Parts: sequence; C-alpha cells; structure tokens
Amino acid sequence: MLEPNGPLPPEIYWRRRAFAIGILVVALALVIWVVLAVVRGGDSPGDTKVAGSSSVVAKPADTGAAKPSGAGDSGAPKSSAAGVAAAAPCPDQSLAIKVTVEQPTYRTGEQPVFGIVITNISSVACTRDMGSGLQQVSVHTLDGQRRLWSSTDCYPDGQPDVRTMNRGEQAAFTVTWSGSTSQPNCAGERVPVPPGAYNVVAQLGSVRSAAEPFNIA
Repeated sequence: MLEPNGPLPPEIYWRRRAFAIGILVVALALVIWVVLAVVRGGDSPGDTKVAGSSSVVAKPADTGAAKPSGAGDSGAPKSSAAGVAAAAPCPDQSLAIKVTVEQPTYRTGEQPVFGIVITNISSVACTRDMGSGLQQVSVHTLDGQRRLWSSTDCYPDGQPDVRTMNRGEQAAFTVTWSGSTSQPNCAGERVPVPPGAYNVVAQLGSVRSAAEPFNIA
C-alpha cells in the first residue's frame, strides 16, 4: 500500500532513521570480521593461537635433599686427594732468627726497642707457635759472660701466636726493654743497668740469633 504524499510524522521519521543506522552498524561489523578472518588465516575469533607455544608437562622435582658436589651417600663432602695437607710443625733447623736494635745508643732512663725477625729457611711451608712466652730476648755484657736481663724472667707465659709460614716467609716482632736487670722467676731487686756497651740476643727453641751490640750512655 502506497504511503500518502506529504511529510512523515516525526516519530516515524526517527524510527526509520534509527533502523537504517542499525543496519549500517551490523554491516560494518560483518566487514571487520571478514577482514580479521582473512588476516588470521580463517581462524575463528575464539580460537586465537599463541605463536611458538608448546604443550610441555613439567616434571615434578625430586623430594630428596640435594647433595653437595663431591659428597658421599651420607651427604658429607668427600676429601679431595688433590687437597693441600695441613702444614707440618717447623723444626728448629727450618728457622733462622735475627735481632736488631732500633737505635745504636740510648740514654740512661730510655727504653731500648729490639726487633726480632724469624724466617722459614726450609723448602716447605710449616707452622710454629711464636708466642711471647716462647721467644726469649736477653741482654748481656759485651763479653757475653753475664746475662743482665731476659724477656721471660718476669713474664714467662704469653699468649700463643701460631704462624704458618711459606718458604722464605718471615714473622716480625718487637720487644721493649725497661732498661732494668732481671733474674729467673723475677727474683731479687731490679735495678737500672749502668751506662756501657751491651749485646742483645734473641732465641726461639734452640735457634739463637747472632749478638747485636748497642750502647747506653
């Protein structure tokens, strides 16, 4: 049936316009879907694949504790045959000792300072306790006939000082002397030595240094 001529009522006009817009939206959506399908190779929108993915099932980890490398069944590390053995003790014949005086002459009342250097003269590394109770530094008259003082007379005990020295390595120490005499077990009265020429000697075990002269003026 033909519609009468003349303008359409407003409600009919807007209804038809909305219907036409809806058709355009649907048509546009179909065009977009077709384009996407062509680009993706025909896959449906719900079947998008992830490039490079693979279905790998993860294997569960062992429940036992991991053992360290080189460990036995008990889990304790095995000792290596190539490991370096602990250094053996230094026998006296493997050591050399030297004593020095900080300055050649001291005034009465000053405290002389002596340096001790112990050297490993053997061909291998070795270990030795060089604590102050085992080192002995002593002052003698110049002719060596009389001992006037020793570092172990009044302080026979000392803290251990274990050193491991490689071949040719040295250990250095210093000893300060009060300038007074002493006797074993710190017996008797201690008095200042008079001015004169003296020798100092250092000793560790049976290893004894050469005497080093100095003066008290």
